[in-house]
Formats: sequence, C-alpha cells, structure tokens
Amino acid sequence: MNNDKRTAGFWFLAAFFALFVLFLYGPMFVIVVLSFQGPEGGLTFPLRGVSLHWFYKLAEGLGVVDIGAALRRSLGLGLAVMAFTVVLSVLAGLAFRKKLAGANTLFFVVVASLIMPSIIVSLGIGLEFRLLDTGIKKALEVFGMTGTLEGYGTALGLFTSALGAHLTWTLPFGLLIMFAIFNRFNPAYEEAARDLGATPWQGFRHVVLPLIAPSVVGIGMFGFTLSWDEIARTSQAIGDVNTLPLELQGLTTTVTTPSIYALGTVTTVVSLLVMALALGLAWWLDRRQKKGTR
Repeated sequence: MNNDKRTAGFWFLAAFFALFVLFLYGPMFVIVVLSFQGPEGGLTFPLRGVSLHWFYKLAEGLGVVDIGAALRRSLGLGLAVMAFTVVLSVLAGLAFRKKLAGANTLFFVVVASLIMPSIIVSLGIGLEFRLLDTGIKKALEVFGMTGTLEGYGTALGLFTSALGAHLTWTLPFGLLIMFAIFNRFNPAYEEAARDLGATPWQGFRHVVLPLIAPSVVGIGMFGFTLSWDEIARTSQAIGDVNTLPLELQGLTTTVTTPSIYALGTVTTVVSLLVMALALGLAWWLDRRQKKGTR
C-alpha cells in the first residue's frame, strides 16, 4: 500500500495548471454558453433563458455583412492553403533528405517568416501586389490594350496575395514537421523496394507515403486551422473581400447582440470538426499501417 502523501508543491502546481486551463479555455466556454441565450439575452451574464434564437438570427444575416459568403471564402482559402502546405512540405522534406547546396540558408529563409511580425508580412505582400498592379497597367497601356485595362481591377485576391500570405505562416510549420518525420524514417524500407525493382515513384507511393501518411494528415490539419482563423496576415493582402475572421473582427464594433457569440461558436465548431476528422483519419491510417507490417 502506498502511503505517500501529496506535497504542498504538488498541490500548488496542480492549482496553477488548473488556472492555466481555465484561462486558456474559459473565454471560449463563456462565448459558447452566452450564444445559447433566449431572445432577451445580452452580451454579459446573467444568462436569460436557453434557446437557439441567436443562431436563427445569425442565419438571417448580420446587417449588410454576408456571413455565408465570408464563410465560403474562408473554407475555400483554408482548403487551398491545406493542399499547398501538404504538397510543398512533403516535396521540401524529400528534397532536404539529399545534400543541397545552400540548404541551411534556404531553411532559414523559409522559417524566417515565423519571427517576423504578421502585420509587416501582410503589408509587404500587399505592397508587392500593388506594385505588380502598377506594372501590369503600364504594360497594358504600352501595348494599347485599353479594353483589358478598363476591365482590370487588381491582382490582390483570395487565391493570389491572401493565399501567399497564409503560406508564409503554414509552410514553415509543415516543413519542420516533415524534418522531424524524415529524421526518424528508416531508409531500409526504400532500399528493399528498390531491390524488388520498384521505381522511385513506386517506392514513394507504396512505401514512403503510407508510412508518413498520419503525419501528412497532421500537416493538413495545421494548414487549414492556421489559415481558418488568421487575421493579421490577411488584413492587408486580401484585396476588396474579407474572410470570416476579418468580418468577425469588424462585427465586434457594430453588433451588440449574442449573434456575435453565435458566430464565434459556429467558427469554433468548424475548427473542432476539422481537428476531429484529421485525428480520426490519422488514427485510422496509423492502425492500417501497423496491421500491414504484421
């Protein structure tokens, strides 16, 4: 029988950890609770009834803001960022397995965006695309393409400048994860495949990819979730449309009903669903891989 008693230090650290968890998740819990208030509910406690009233109001729209369009834009951008992050991270991870001239410099260039202020990155990308607009317009003038010039707007957009801005945030994380994966990857599996006559592509498709698939799913989850709630890198680089986080930020100064909390709850649920799907898929792939190696 173990008669050891918990020390005062243990209870102090336990209380500190509990307060940290409360500080971390308490605001989210409060937002979710307040979003289910009745029609007479306000932005603060006490809770006035329980209903889905403010979710119905959210579905009807919040003033002139098209929440549905903003949601579709964020989903589309998040999926595009996820796809690019996965593909480019895997390709970069494979490339860095070999000796590359200037590999260290290239690596530091890629991860440098993590330490730069996000708003500066956004301003820089926005400026680059505005300079690109100026160059394109001057070129159209030189070639006398007046019709095209009149219809030209800007190169700033959801899948141009905004996509690039988000990739400066997601790619370094994807690359770091791929480094960790390949650092513990056993090349003997690839050598065995080559001995059996597999081409490099067949070796990657049938050997390497199934082994790293759970981690690749994790990279995709990172790519989507980091893009889904990004504000600073989007603000100056998206052009004349807004993603859902930008609309939500703007609504905090104009909407004075729990509808804003309902919107926050919906965005949180989307993030949690993506995380649950990714974790479930990674678990299934890992289980399938273990069964295949028995």
